[in-house]
Amino acid sequence: MSALIFYGVPGKMARRLLAVVIGTQGLVVFFGALVARSLASVGGSGTSGSFMLTGSVLAVLCILDAGLLRRPWGVTMGWVLQIATFACAFIVPLMLLVGLLFGALWLTALIQGRAMDEHTRQVDAAWHAAQDG
Repeated sequence: MSALIFYGVPGKMARRLLAVVIGTQGLVVFFGALVARSLASVGGSGTSGSFMLTGSVLAVLCILDAGLLRRPWGVTMGWVLQIATFACAFIVPLMLLVGLLFGALWLTALIQGRAMDEHTRQVDAAWHAAQDG
């Protein structure tokens, strides 16, 4: 698990994979916000607007984080958004499944992205060594 990072700028391939995961998560969280608003409206609760607003903000933050992964705190923000997605399960219980799925994808993108970046560095070094020799 040495590839697991919480702060710092990941390599190019890891950033790409993480951006796909967190961007897609933003779309799913927005749809979850629509479900929460509808459930609150049907239940006669006055909180439907706040559910929609909170979910929309979370979705926008997910999509923004896809572009902010070049910053050292971009990955940290991604971890916070993973936790926030889990917290949505208190409103819509099925969001627990969404949180688990995207949490697993986030971990996979971190680990495999770093492995792909390392492999690319090795191949580049071997190619340059062959060109010089």
